[in-house]
Amino acid sequence: MNQPIWRRWLEIWLVSTKLGFTSFGGPIAHLGYFQHEYVQKRNWLDQKSYADLIALCQFLPGPASSQVGISIGIIRGGVIGGVISWLGFTMPSVVILMLAASFLTGHNVEQEGIISGLKIVAVAVVAQAVLGMGKTLTPDRPRLAIGIGSSVVLLVWPYTFVQIGVILLAALLGIFMYRQVSAEEESELPIAKWKGGAIISLSLFFVLLAALPLLSWKFSSTWFDMMDTFYRAGAIVFGGGHVVLPILQQEVVPHLLSKEQFLAGYGAAQAVPGPLFTFSSYIGTVVKGWSGGVVATLAIFLPSFLLVMGVLPFWNGIRRNKNIRGALLGVNASVVGILLASLYDPVFVSAVSNGHDFALALICFGLLVYWKVPSWVVVILCVAGRFILNYT
Repeated sequence: MNQPIWRRWLEIWLVSTKLGFTSFGGPIAHLGYFQHEYVQKRNWLDQKSYADLIALCQFLPGPASSQVGISIGIIRGGVIGGVISWLGFTMPSVVILMLAASFLTGHNVEQEGIISGLKIVAVAVVAQAVLGMGKTLTPDRPRLAIGIGSSVVLLVWPYTFVQIGVILLAALLGIFMYRQVSAEEESELPIAKWKGGAIISLSLFFVLLAALPLLSWKFSSTWFDMMDTFYRAGAIVFGGGHVVLPILQQEVVPHLLSKEQFLAGYGAAQAVPGPLFTFSSYIGTVVKGWSGGVVATLAIFLPSFLLVMGVLPFWNGIRRNKNIRGALLGVNASVVGILLASLYDPVFVSAVSNGHDFALALICFGLLVYWKVPSWVVVILCVAGRFILNYT
């Protein structure tokens, strides 16, 4: 941590950009890629701190994986580090989807071999995350029971509001069982104490949430409509990218773009790496060209920045509270259960339809976990393998 700040920023840019080009499979898979790159490989933070960040971002609205990436960037390189981390992770899919909007609008962009191969990679990545995080976060029977119970509940009732309820119940159980656990193993996250800036960020979050609908109504402008729609989607959606899609469809079809255009963009969004929230880049480009894509992208991610910047400076103090500490132990265990449930549905059930798919998923898992092959190499090998299977 003694290296010059510009070296840290450059390192954040290089690592996050690599993740932006290789992190396929949705938010749960992204957390697996992050764990491998930031925790296991580079040791920028320990497993427990990483799990605490996941727990925090699960409580916040918006794209959880992007918020975790922003948080790690802030911890490593301050606010500018957070911006760089977001840019690196997000820009590849933004550019691809804006190009898709420019050249593929109205066409069927689904390429079965590519998409199915990427889904199989996600199976291996999520399984790796469950294995790694499970060892650390469910080391005893009570937390193992919380993890398994969380998974069972979400498999039976796979709804976003149930997931929020599971997290809250796990927090209560954690307070009851672990509030007296010693805090001697707690590691301080190196977060700057810019609490004045944090209060400004939280205030701006709520001001914009209230003001943008009024501006949209008063000026009847497509630009204000877009800013209001995408900011609101980023500010109130829990559960990640897949949850935001039906909300955006209700908001933008048919008065901003056609159902056919929307579905074409959805197909493209499934085939690119990075956060699914960049689907907003496609919609904005269809509506108002490249400038519209930029505005839509900034509007949907801005709430995440404001919330993370508003909460992180208080995070070390929050974690020292014995009730919060116990709640985090419970929530972290439930995160393992949520990952396990997600490994089955939607990851496994949408990716594996026969023995060939499962065999390919096993190969990817072995390459990632035991042969330590870089994730981007596994992505390429899996897609190539899926193409081969299509012609055999």
